[in-house]
Amino acid sequence: MTAVTWTAVRHRRTPRFLRLLPLVVTVLLPAAPLPSVGGGAGTVGPADIASGVLVVWCAAQVVHRRSRSLTPVAAVVFGLPVVGFAVATVTAAQPQAALPGFVRYLQVFVLVPLAVVLLVRDARDFRVVAGALVVLALAQGAVGTYQFATGTGASYMGEDIRAVGTFGPTDVMGMATVVSYGLLAALALALRPPADAPAWLRPSAFTAAAVLVVPLALSFSRGAWIATALAAFAVVALCGLRQAVRVLSAVAALAVVLVGGLGIGSQMISERVSSITRVTDAPDRSVGDRYAMWAAAAGMWREEPAAGVGMKGFPAHRDGHSSIGLSAGSDIAGAGREFEKQPLLSPHNMYLLVLGEQGLIGLTAFAGSLAAVLVLGLRRLAGGPHGRAADCGLAAVGLMLWQTVDFLYADIGGPSTALTGVLLGLAAWWALGGTRRA
Repeated sequence: MTAVTWTAVRHRRTPRFLRLLPLVVTVLLPAAPLPSVGGGAGTVGPADIASGVLVVWCAAQVVHRRSRSLTPVAAVVFGLPVVGFAVATVTAAQPQAALPGFVRYLQVFVLVPLAVVLLVRDARDFRVVAGALVVLALAQGAVGTYQFATGTGASYMGEDIRAVGTFGPTDVMGMATVVSYGLLAALALALRPPADAPAWLRPSAFTAAAVLVVPLALSFSRGAWIATALAAFAVVALCGLRQAVRVLSAVAALAVVLVGGLGIGSQMISERVSSITRVTDAPDRSVGDRYAMWAAAAGMWREEPAAGVGMKGFPAHRDGHSSIGLSAGSDIAGAGREFEKQPLLSPHNMYLLVLGEQGLIGLTAFAGSLAAVLVLGLRRLAGGPHGRAADCGLAAVGLMLWQTVDFLYADIGGPSTALTGVLLGLAAWWALGGTRRA
């Protein structure tokens, strides 16, 4: 009798709210501001703690139900990066100093995505997480827009107008990242709403996506602009030519109204856009520093082509491989912080960072894992109709494409890093099959 009772308890379904609560909390906690003192690279924030709780919760769920084991493909996709991380750690000059980097990469690219894959069971679960992303994006976008309007944002061209949300001037990409995630999730739901969705859902999703364009523009983050434009275009194109023409026409009209008609940051936005292509003809200092750090990462790889200089090795080897034109750091101010210099501790290119610190072994494993998720996700989306899960496929592919493009201009770091793991998990859930009941 005892054995039968235990079996029934063990296989009883955990309520959806309770099962997904740690995941939703992990999505929402990046909005919690870090202390004004510290809060830079290496700081463990509330979202990081929540992601650790999420992993433990997922492990408990798997042990409790003794089910949801990974497929061989999923094991390979998530196992490959671990090999690269481990090799770069054990071959580093000081393995103990490289160990925190190993833990960080394991958190973002393996453990958190695996937890998402195992906890999300159907399309409704996926939409709960995507909805949390949209809520977070709207909240951060509202704060960022207020910062621009009142001159209380981060410093940009001598004025405290850069929209950074609660992330502060030490993580100017944080709000742009969150807003981009929410915009793409809302756009996918608007383009392919579930058949049983209420009538208000589609216009609300379109409105949310349109509204989020404003704080994204006011973030002045060129990398986020490029990644969002490419990902949004791909999501729209995957819905068919007719749909693409309608949506792109609406976007063009919105841009004319917001920038041309209302003049929302039009001059600064146009200058920021033009600086994207100004790489040899008097580029701004941030562009010059970025190219200098890219060259430094490439130099590290040439020095240690197989396994790189080791996890967390970029700061220590930067000066030995960079030109004299590299500045001492970037200026940060505004949004509640006094002026200070922020050291340049990474090349702001995830692929070059992995190449310099982990070598060809690490880059092959890391890029191969990302490429597998993106290609398999596209393949499944193009494989035929998916009924009620079509919006999930669009969102997963769009978010994954955004991340792979954004990694050309950014790397991990800051409170939004935990969200990167969640995003990769959502994309992997779709690409690796998710649940066929969707």
